[in-house]
Amino acid sequence: MIRRIVAGKGLPRIHAIVDIINIVSVESRLPIGLYDLAHVRGDITFRAGRAGETYKGIGKYDLNLEGLPLFADELGPHGSATSDSERTMVTPATRKVLAILVSFGGTENLQLYFERLQSLLAEFASGTNCQHILV
Repeated sequence: MIRRIVAGKGLPRIHAIVDIINIVSVESRLPIGLYDLAHVRGDITFRAGRAGETYKGIGKYDLNLEGLPLFADELGPHGSATSDSERTMVTPATRKVLAILVSFGGTENLQLYFERLQSLLAEFASGTNCQHILV
């Protein structure tokens, strides 16, 4: 997102929830994974990509995930700090989402960014029942 802004392209307007995530990502300078929970199966794990693992990134090509930190469920990888997958992407039909703020530098300000995210979701996307877990 920051590369887009620096290049003068601005933020894309996609969907209210996606737009909110992009705003908070730029403000926090943290990648935020956003997933439609209707397309997530089982528990989500955070791990390194394995040899041969790929997925189609949103609006992109098949991404080589080997060695990348990623999120996976029982169906396989669906998100990374660089691009999420089409399988779990948010669409106008989405009703429940999971947003994961990824910080490799510690937990400082994560509560502040969660509160900003929660506030914007409530104001602009009818967001209710927002919960957070710090791991």
